[in-house]
Amino acid sequence: MAAGGIGSGGLATRYAAALFNLADEKKALDAVADDLKSIRTMIASSDDLRRVLRSPVIGRTEQGRAMAAILDAAGTGDLVRRFVGLVAEKRRLFALPRMIDAYLAELARRRGETTAEVVSATPLDEESQKRLVEALRRVAGQRVSIDLKVDPDLIAGLVVKVGSRMVDSSLRTKLNRMQIAMKGNG
Repeated sequence: MAAGGIGSGGLATRYAAALFNLADEKKALDAVADDLKSIRTMIASSDDLRRVLRSPVIGRTEQGRAMAAILDAAGTGDLVRRFVGLVAEKRRLFALPRMIDAYLAELARRRGETTAEVVSATPLDEESQKRLVEALRRVAGQRVSIDLKVDPDLIAGLVVKVGSRMVDSSLRTKLNRMQIAMKGNG
């Protein structure tokens, strides 16, 4: 994984590379990926947690304690707990979401996978996820993993992004198109 660039993007890539190498040594790539996905979900669903990660007012000790308590309660593995502890100690929690993304991207790259970002109006059940992965594999021509997010504002349907391609079949978008077409005829 290249260090790449300056700023927090390069920082996130370097930290992710270090975690990836440790996880690879310990044969824990998938366990670490699962823990990181859980953390990413927690961050995405909690305004308070995002404030803890970004606040310059909260000291490193308090941030570290807060993250340790959250990760312990979530049952996160030791390697990820120690990694997040180090990130908190170095005052780099603001970059944790990008570190997670960089780790998962490198894991997918090494496995010859591509990741599809999927946003649905409601959570997808296991069977729907399997059918979606298979359909995306046929379209992409390679293994596909999906990064699921839920956005109730879509009303119904999906928004799928694979690389630079995006398919938006959400009801919200269809209603917006209909509204624009009706204004044009009025």
